[in-house]
Amino acid sequence: MASILRVNTLTDASSNNSTAMSTINQGTAKSWVCLKGSDTFAIRDSFNTASATDNGEGDYTTTRSNALANGDYATAGICSATGGGNPHYNFIVENSENSGTKIRTTTAFRTYILNARDSESTNDAPDYSMTFMGDLA
Repeated sequence: MASILRVNTLTDASSNNSTAMSTINQGTAKSWVCLKGSDTFAIRDSFNTASATDNGEGDYTTTRSNALANGDYATAGICSATGGGNPHYNFIVENSENSGTKIRTTTAFRTYILNARDSESTNDAPDYSMTFMGDLA
């Protein structure tokens, strides 16, 4: 038999700290992904992520299992530095059209990993993580 718990506010055992359910709903990540970008490309771990595609060196697309409500969601990402004899730091940028228009959708997000040391050329990052915040559809 299925059960439903309906509450407006969650509180701790002493009732000193409480949080409205709307805050919890709005304040949680709706999707996240941790990728292995170098060697064999793979999803290490994820939540609400259907797939990840390696489009080429330092060019990744992640796809959500459940769509976000619109394309105005927030993202946060981080990737690791490249090792070896000439280590350098990478940063993530969102892929956009030449006009600067974002080409994200409610389910897909494409990014480039750029080398901060070498004319911003693309390169694979050993570790890559993205988080998506917004309303689900």
